[in-house]
Amino acid sequence: MIDVAFLEATVRSLLGGVPLTLSLTAGSVALGGVLAALAAWGRLSGVAPADWLARLYIFVFRGTPLLVQIFLIYYGLGQFRPTLQAWGLWTVFREPYWCALLALALNTGAYTAEIFRGAVLSVPNGALVAGRACGMPRVLLFRRVTLPLATRQALPAYGNEVISVVKATSLASTITLMEITGIAQKLIAQSFRALEVFVCAGAFYLALTFVIIGALRLAEAWLSPDLRPRPVARPA
Repeated sequence: MIDVAFLEATVRSLLGGVPLTLSLTAGSVALGGVLAALAAWGRLSGVAPADWLARLYIFVFRGTPLLVQIFLIYYGLGQFRPTLQAWGLWTVFREPYWCALLALALNTGAYTAEIFRGAVLSVPNGALVAGRACGMPRVLLFRRVTLPLATRQALPAYGNEVISVVKATSLASTITLMEITGIAQKLIAQSFRALEVFVCAGAFYLALTFVIIGALRLAEAWLSPDLRPRPVARPA
């Protein structure tokens, strides 16, 4: 039998973890976007040191599991506590929230960098030639031609990456953060009712994903006027 009272109590408890999940998602996506832009610039700049540094960053963080990265930052950096204290960084790295945020940002930044790079390379060369023929300088050409076209190309893949970050925040529970999954594990330890709790937790992640998908569709419609449904012409 379904225990409605238990489900209601579970939903109310899991609601308390939604702000932390959203905070981790928003912070890591924002910081990861900055890292991705820098890494994509390094890959496309033609400057050998920047290119190889970006390649190394992308290779390391795409080639290792996110859980290992979280553990390395949270547990591994603790071995360098005197050095971090001397640099004034220990107040940051001793907090699980900032460690999880940094790991998520570094991880998503590596994947997003390749999305950005692929989007820029997908801009038709004819559009760039036309912009140069109009006398556009490099900065103006990037702002008016490359950036809008690359954004349209990158948006679907970038949306998938944002959704992946939402689900990846569940790993923050492994370092004592009480986001949705962390609260779910606590409830299971108290009630031994894993099915109901995890179904409710999964429903929360589905709801967050649904909201993100809706926002991405609106962004795609705004960036792609040619894909919007055209109004039906009425006879005079």
